[in-house]
Amino acid sequence: MPEQLQPPPNQTAAENADDDLDTLRVLSRSPHPYHRQSFELLEPSDCLIPSHEPFPSLGKDSTPPSDSGTEADDEHFLKGLPAPKVRLHKGLRGKNEPLSGTSTPWLSPAVLEEEGRKTALGINHGEKRVAAERVRRRKEVTRRIAEVLLLGFQGGIVVLNTDAQPYVRIYGKKVLAVIAMLLGLAALYPLRLALWAYRRGTPSKALPIRVPATFDPAPLLYPFITPVLISFLVAQNVKGVVLPNLVLGIAALPRALFPGSRYWESLSSSHWLFSCAPLFLDRLMATTPGSQQGEMSAEVLVLLYPLHQTLCLILHHLTTTSLLVAELQLLSVALLNLLLLATSPQAVILQAVLWGGGVGLMVLSGQVIQWGISLARVPKWRFKRSEIPSKGGFGFGQLKRILSSPNARRQRLSTGEFTNTFSDSAHSTDRGLTTKPTTLRADSFSENEVAPPPTPDAPSSAVKLSFAKPSASQSVPRRHTLPSTGKPGPRSKSSTPSGRRKRSASSSVRAFFSLTHKQATLRKWMYSSYVLTSIILIIFIGIRTYVQYYALDGNEPIGWALGYLFGGLSQFRFQVVQHDLEKWICLPFRLEPSDVQCSSGWIQHLRQFSFGEANTRLVLSGYWLTIIAFGLAIVFSLSPVCEVDTRRKVFHFMMVAMFLPTIYIDPTYIALALSLMLAIFLLVDLIRASQLPPLSGPIAKFLTPYVDGRDLRGPVVISHIFLLIGCAIPLWLSLAGLGREGEGYVRGWEVRERELAMVSGVVCVGLGDAAASLIGRRWGHRKWLWGGGKSIEGSVAFAGAVFLGLGVGGGWLRLGGWETVTTGGGGGGGGGGGGHESLMGVLDVGRLYREWGRERAPRMGVCSVLASLTEAVLTGGNDNVVVPVVLWVCVRGLGI
Repeated sequence: MPEQLQPPPNQTAAENADDDLDTLRVLSRSPHPYHRQSFELLEPSDCLIPSHEPFPSLGKDSTPPSDSGTEADDEHFLKGLPAPKVRLHKGLRGKNEPLSGTSTPWLSPAVLEEEGRKTALGINHGEKRVAAERVRRRKEVTRRIAEVLLLGFQGGIVVLNTDAQPYVRIYGKKVLAVIAMLLGLAALYPLRLALWAYRRGTPSKALPIRVPATFDPAPLLYPFITPVLISFLVAQNVKGVVLPNLVLGIAALPRALFPGSRYWESLSSSHWLFSCAPLFLDRLMATTPGSQQGEMSAEVLVLLYPLHQTLCLILHHLTTTSLLVAELQLLSVALLNLLLLATSPQAVILQAVLWGGGVGLMVLSGQVIQWGISLARVPKWRFKRSEIPSKGGFGFGQLKRILSSPNARRQRLSTGEFTNTFSDSAHSTDRGLTTKPTTLRADSFSENEVAPPPTPDAPSSAVKLSFAKPSASQSVPRRHTLPSTGKPGPRSKSSTPSGRRKRSASSSVRAFFSLTHKQATLRKWMYSSYVLTSIILIIFIGIRTYVQYYALDGNEPIGWALGYLFGGLSQFRFQVVQHDLEKWICLPFRLEPSDVQCSSGWIQHLRQFSFGEANTRLVLSGYWLTIIAFGLAIVFSLSPVCEVDTRRKVFHFMMVAMFLPTIYIDPTYIALALSLMLAIFLLVDLIRASQLPPLSGPIAKFLTPYVDGRDLRGPVVISHIFLLIGCAIPLWLSLAGLGREGEGYVRGWEVRERELAMVSGVVCVGLGDAAASLIGRRWGHRKWLWGGGKSIEGSVAFAGAVFLGLGVGGGWLRLGGWETVTTGGGGGGGGGGGGHESLMGVLDVGRLYREWGRERAPRMGVCSVLASLTEAVLTGGNDNVVVPVVLWVCVRGLGI
C-alpha cells in the first residue's frame, strides 16, 4: 500500500475500512463528470479571474488546447478532459462526503478535483505536495510572463512601423489611457474579491486570494491586443478602423473585471459604460485636424458592445464547446469588423457569404435543423412499432423461411413476427384450430386463446396451443414474445429493473417517440429537402443579389464569374458574341503588344500578355485540383500504415504546394477562392452536424479518420476550417492594407504591390506547424520549463521551417520582380521596364546580398523566433489561427 494511504497505528479496523472507502470513492469515475451540485464548489477567493465564460479552464494535467505543435493531435482529447467529480457508487452510497466549501461558479473542475483528492487522502499539508505545487506554480507564472512579454514585443514592432506611426500619434494617447484604465481595473479586482470573501464570513487566510496554476490570461490579452495591433497596420488603407477595434477590445474582456457586473446578466451596464471610454476620450482629448475623417458615428460606436455580446451568445449557441473563450471573442470581433469595414469586392463577397448566408439559414432553417438533430438522437427502438399487416395463409414456404436458421428464428421471436404470423393464419380459417403438441414455446396469448396444461406424456417444454376464432372487431396484440417463467410484473417508468433511476429524455426528443420508424425516416427527408431548398434560395436570391449591387457594380454574378474565368478562351468568346450574351457575360479586353505597359516584373508580363489574366486563373485552378488529387491519393495510401497525425500533416503540405508558388501571381483571385472554400467548409459541416440525409452520413464517414481531440469537444469539426482560416487571414489582412486597381468589370480586382506577409499563414501552418509536430513527437525529449507537451526540439524545428519558408517566399517575390510595399516600386530591383529587363534586374547578386543577406534575413529570424515562442506558450487559442496572425504582425511591422 502506498505510504500516503497507510492508516496511523492507533486506528481501529472500522476506521481503516472507512479510509479505504474514501480512497475508492475519490478514484471513482462518473458518466456525467460535469454535473456538480452547488455545495461541492469552493470559495471564489481561491481564483483570481472568475470563469463566467462558457468554457472553464482545463485541468492541471491537461494538455494545452492546441491543435498542433510538438505532440500528437489525436491525444489531446484524452489528456484535455478534466477529472470527474467525486460520486458515490453502490456500496459506498450514504457515506458522508467531505464538502469543499460554499458555492461559486468561478473555479474550474480541475481545481475542485485537486482539492477533493487532497482532502480525501489526508495530504493537505504534505510538504512534498506543497513544494511540488509551489514549483509548478512558478513554472506557470514564468510561462504567462513570457506570453505577456511576447505580446509587448509585438506592440513595440507595430509602434516602430513607419506606416503605423501617423496613427499611433493620433490614437496613442487614447490607447494609453484605455490601457491604464484596464490595468487599474485588474489591480482593483483582487481587492474586490477579498471584500467579497470577508462579507460572507471569516476566510482562513488574511488575504483569501490564490492564483491557480491553471490560470490562462488569453481572454484578457488576445481579444484586446490583437485587433488593436492589426488596426494600426491597416489604418493607412482602411479609414476609421482603430477606434471601433478599441471599443470592441474592451467589450471582449471578461465581464467580471468590471465593477457592478453580474455573471447572470447578458448585458452589463457597467461593462457597456466602460466600453464607451474611447469615445469619451476622443471627445475630450485634442486631436489633429482630419483625425475624424472616415470615423464611424458615435451612435454606431456606442452600440458595438450590445452587438458584440449578442453575437457571442449566438456563436456560443452554435459552436458550444468547440471554441475556447478567447477564440469565441476573436471570432466575434473579426465578424463585426467584416460587417462594418468591408469595402473591397473580395471583403464584400466574404461579408455576404458569412453574414447573409448565416443569418438567412438561422431565420429560415434554424428550427428545422434543430428538429432534425433531435430526431437523429432518438434510437430506433424508441419509435412506435408499426403493425404488421395480415397475410394470406400459413404455408410451408413461410414456415421454412421462419425456421431456416437459428438467428433468423431468434430475431423473429424477439420482434413478434412469428407469433403474429401464426395467429393470422389461424384466424384466416373458418373454424377453430387445435394444434398438436409442439416443441415451440408460446408465452403470450390473446384474449380468445386458451393455454391448457401440458399432457403427462408430452415433454415439459411442449405446450398445447388452442385457438378460437376471434370476432372481426377484435385485435390480437402481441407484446411478450420471449419465454418467461411467470407473469411479468408492472414496469417502472422511472427506474430500471435493477433499481437504477432512468435518464429522462428531453422534451424535444420525446416529441418524436410517437412516430414509427418509417414516419421518422420520411420526416428526416422532409427536413433535409426543406434545408437544401432554403440554402439554394439564400444563395441564388439573397447572396447573389447583394453581391451584384455591392461588389460587382451591378454585373450579374454568374455571368461575371464566367467571363472572369473563361473570358480568355477564343471559342468561349466567339459563342458569347454569336449568341449576343455580352450584356450578361463580361468579357475582358484583348491586349495587344503595343498596349502592354508592364512594370511589375516578368511574371506579371507573362500573365497579362502571354497567357492572359483569365487563362492564368484557369491554369491556377487546374494546378490546385492536381495537387488536391495527388494529396488525397497519398493520404489514402498512408491510411493503413501511418497514424492519424502523420496523415493530417499531408494536408498541411498540400496547402504549401497550392499557395506558396501562386499567391503572388493573382492574390485577389486566391483571396476569392479561399472565401468561397471557407463558405463551402462551413456549409458542409452544417450538413454533417444536422445529421440530415443523404449527405451527412458520407461526410461524417470521410472526416472520421482525420479528426483530433478538439474536433470531439463540440459539434463543429474545426481542424480543416482552422487550417483554411490560418492560411487565408494573412492574405486577407495584406489585401486590406493595399490599394486597388482595375478598370471596367474588374475594378478593385487588381493590386499593384505584393508583400512577404501574404505568405505568413501558408508558411506558419503548412511548414512550421507540420515540422514542429513531426519532429517534436519523434525527437522532442527536452520539454520547456513550464512543462506541457511542447518540446524545445519541436519549437526549434518550427522556427527553422518558418525561416526557410519566409526565405523561399522572399526569394520568389524577388525573382518574380513584383513591386513590393517596402521598396515602393521595383520589387527589389525588378520593377522597371519589360519582362526581360525585370528578369535581368533580379540577378544582381550584390544587391541581393545587401537587401536579403544583411537586412532582411535577421528580421526573418526575429519573426520566426517570435512565432515559435508564441506557439510554445499559447494555450488559450488555436495555434493554427493565432500564430499566423502573430507572424503577419511581425513580418508587416518589420517591413520585410
